[in-house]
Amino acid sequence: MNPQTPASALPVIPRAEVRPAWLAQHTEAALEPGLAIIDPHHHLSDHGWGGYLAGDLLADLGAGHRIESTVFIQVGFAYRGSGPEWLKPVGETERVVAIAREAEQAGQATRVCAGIVGFADLSLGAAVEEVLAAHGEAGAGRFRGIRCHAAAHAQFQYGVMQAPPLHLYMSPAFREGYARLARFGLSFDSWAYHTQLHELYDLARAFPDTPVVIDHVGAPVGVGPYAGRRDAVFTDWKERMRRMAELPNVWVKLGGLGMSVLGFPFHLRSAPPTSEELAQAWAPYLRECIDLFGPRRCMFESNFPVDKGTCSYAVLWNTFKRVTADLSEADKRWLYRDTAAAFYKI
Repeated sequence: MNPQTPASALPVIPRAEVRPAWLAQHTEAALEPGLAIIDPHHHLSDHGWGGYLAGDLLADLGAGHRIESTVFIQVGFAYRGSGPEWLKPVGETERVVAIAREAEQAGQATRVCAGIVGFADLSLGAAVEEVLAAHGEAGAGRFRGIRCHAAAHAQFQYGVMQAPPLHLYMSPAFREGYARLARFGLSFDSWAYHTQLHELYDLARAFPDTPVVIDHVGAPVGVGPYAGRRDAVFTDWKERMRRMAELPNVWVKLGGLGMSVLGFPFHLRSAPPTSEELAQAWAPYLRECIDLFGPRRCMFESNFPVDKGTCSYAVLWNTFKRVTADLSEADKRWLYRDTAAAFYKI
């Protein structure tokens, strides 16, 4: 953003809110119900999205698709209320482990939060090692990586989340902390807009021993200055993703397209979309990623409850299955399960 323009003065892009009554207007039975899935990207929250805890997650997991296990991704949830500021994010890992254990004790078929990706302020530099060690101890064998989102734009702010500084991934202090991930055997989740992928490319190339996964197909923005320019954005996004795919330490998550910042207006309709409608709109991005990275470096994600503002869990996975209907069974195993299992060591 312009140094003279505080984030609070930027136009805000409202997120798609979860509306259960709206979603209930359209239901679908699960397609290919026997296809094994690992959902490698979901959140939990006490308050966000109307609250989304174990019961809400398990209700979605029970929609008819065969979800074997899930991976929790940081969202600023359940931070410690006291102690050093830099260690407060470890509270998120502690809470998620407790939720996962409760689900196991209840005999749930899905291994909830089999992997955990947390937050650490990598701009602490070398001092971040204390935080990484604390996450590992709290994670009880589930802790897998760090996500530091860089999604920021000079001309708008998305939802209510606090935007990070522009060019975060280029910061020397951030990179000093990032260099510690490999020492701890941790991966990195990147949440950045397509306009920032060149900075992620530079970061991933500089640290080839750290596995990186691009969240939400690289977030091709469809709002603000990009509204009404879908074809031009797609061309720009495709070229940036092509370069990312050249790096062997980079993977991509296929999902997140239900977020309002990507510009698909389904959440504004009077009734929710069908999986056929979503597949038609999203297939170009999903199939392009599969073509560029190959099935062994792509994994479908729910991004729930964020994408629940656009469609239900059953409809979301039906959408993905429609997009991949013509692929081989071997490719589907990688896309829906095996890539996530390998990346997150599940």
